[in-house]
Amino acid sequence: MLRMAAPGTSTACTRRSFLQIGASSVLGLSWPALLQARASSAGGYLQPKIRSVILLWLWGGPSHLDTFDPKPDAPAEYRGPFAAIPTRVTGVRVCELFPRVASSADRLLIVRSLHTFSNDHGVAGTIGLTGSHSGAVNLGGAMLAGSVRPALGAMVARAQKRHLAVPPYLVLGGRLHQGKKTIVGEGGGPLGAQYDPFRVIMDAASGPRLQALELPAELTLDRLDQRHQLYTQLERLERQVAAWAQSSSLDAYRAQAFSMLLAPQARRVFDLSTEREALRDAYGRTRFGQACLLARRLVEHGVPFVQVNWSDHVEAEEDAGDGGWDLHYRNFQILQDRHATIFDCAFATLIADLDRRGLLSSTLVLALGEFGRTPRINNKAGRDHWEHCYCALLAGAGIKVGTTYGESDQRAEHPRSHPCTPADLIATVQHLVGISRDQATLLNIAVDGRVLDEILD
Repeated sequence: MLRMAAPGTSTACTRRSFLQIGASSVLGLSWPALLQARASSAGGYLQPKIRSVILLWLWGGPSHLDTFDPKPDAPAEYRGPFAAIPTRVTGVRVCELFPRVASSADRLLIVRSLHTFSNDHGVAGTIGLTGSHSGAVNLGGAMLAGSVRPALGAMVARAQKRHLAVPPYLVLGGRLHQGKKTIVGEGGGPLGAQYDPFRVIMDAASGPRLQALELPAELTLDRLDQRHQLYTQLERLERQVAAWAQSSSLDAYRAQAFSMLLAPQARRVFDLSTEREALRDAYGRTRFGQACLLARRLVEHGVPFVQVNWSDHVEAEEDAGDGGWDLHYRNFQILQDRHATIFDCAFATLIADLDRRGLLSSTLVLALGEFGRTPRINNKAGRDHWEHCYCALLAGAGIKVGTTYGESDQRAEHPRSHPCTPADLIATVQHLVGISRDQATLLNIAVDGRVLDEILD
């Protein structure tokens, strides 16, 4: 069930509490300010060709050979211990650890010829999310030249203006990290902070937690609904927020922000307890599984872009991470014991659930990481970083399904046909949401990639 309160012990309505509740901080921009900024930048939105996008971000970089581009005829030190199994598409095989994905292959497009330009998680992550290495920060802390570009989610939110009870771009999961460093590329970049994502922290046991909407003990939802009492408290603090006081429309936007907080429709979207227990079980009672279920609920309510982060850190739990795909060690054991089952259940159930509800025809789903992993197995039963070739799964609106795009070479070291980049995928998504190259330039969201016309339906 959605948790909106994390009671404190103080009875004073502090400036910190004010910023958390009255402002509903959204990664540096308050919710009222976000509303105000978005209204002031109205215009320039285009008619979308698809309704929503779900990006399943597999942070850490899954092995393409051990997922959706197996090489059963390669030498053992490349192919690994797992068999390749047939799918519902003739001639297409995937790793045996993903039987549900195999059964869903007639609704999927498997891209097997992706490549990127760095094997550093931070840089490749920025490329994967924005289509550019501009402004990326590597493991050593060095920043690449240029300014950070907007994330794909910010691009879609910029292009699709809707009146919603919830924000248009949500990230389900914490900030992405490499080591102790937060990577860049999940925000609005030059579009402004109003296009930063609204972040929902996921917990497998207790469900979604909206940090920006957490309330101190002295401000319950019942008291928030008493507007006169609320505004009395806010007015006492207004002198402490001089920048806000300069805005003549502050009260209107503040009221709109609180109406979002109080609206039953907005709260219900995040309440997974209303779902059938059997369906929640099918998604998997894991952080990723329940996040995929919430993603379906969000697009069902018209949210244009939802990003589901597999983990916050690239490392697996055994390496002081929180379950990422960066499996330099024990790759096969962790895939078999945990990662493959979690993904297989959640992804296949998401696609079936969207289809059953009539949403798959208007929603594009993408699942990929920042790069692949070395085709040759290392001496620690793992695979290292490999930017030269990797794969992605696509499903849903606007694309050809029941097929593959591109082919890797005999050992999955390099693309053999139709090489493509993250920027190409982003340009293709832009096309599907109705943004031409000229319009992308006008909106300051252009990427150095080409539309993959071959995969369009």
